[in-house]
Amino acid sequence: SELDRITVDPLQCGGRPCIRELRIRVKDLLKFLAAGASHDEILADYPLLEAADIAAVLEFAARQSDSPIVHVG
Repeated sequence: SELDRITVDPLQCGGRPCIRELRIRVKDLLKFLAAGASHDEILADYPLLEAADIAAVLEFAARQSDSPIVHVG
């Protein structure tokens, strides 16, 4: 698991999940990937990132989406 690369600090980025305290939000990387950016493009644009950071973002998103949906009504 690469989840240890995801950090949450209430004083950084409004407490949103980031990569290794770099102020690069998980949400932003997911948006880039959803828009079709390749891993190589992201790594070129953000030289402080590592390939394992992108893997961590994807793992984080997969775990977040595994919550049950409860319909009321």
